[in-house]
Amino acid sequence: MIYTSSIKENSEFTRVYKNGRHYAGKNLILYVLNSKPDCIELGLTASKKVGKSVRRNRVKRLIKENYRLFEPYVRTGYMFVIVVRARQDKILPDYHEIHREMKSLFIRAGVFDQQQWENSLNGASSP
Repeated sequence: MIYTSSIKENSEFTRVYKNGRHYAGKNLILYVLNSKPDCIELGLTASKKVGKSVRRNRVKRLIKENYRLFEPYVRTGYMFVIVVRARQDKILPDYHEIHREMKSLFIRAGVFDQQQWENSLNGASSP
């Protein structure tokens, strides 16, 4: 079973920002950095520009739930930082919008196992 640990230290976030690749979407930015081979680390950030703490925490909860669903299909050996982008219209993205965008960003980053995802949707058991 894959276990994802949280990035909590500012130095870890900074390392991913400086040395990692980034992929931008409408609502999210995904930073990816190679890490330990059998480990996945995830950090989430939302600035005060996104809104007050209730709004920021809501978006982060939606991201965590979507990541929980994607976790078995994300390749190990990476550190991820997901940054919530502030939108001009101040409308929070909904669950499905985050779902589509996170999947798209993981695919663009080359860390998502699309074949295993499709097999699980078709009811086939994974090896």
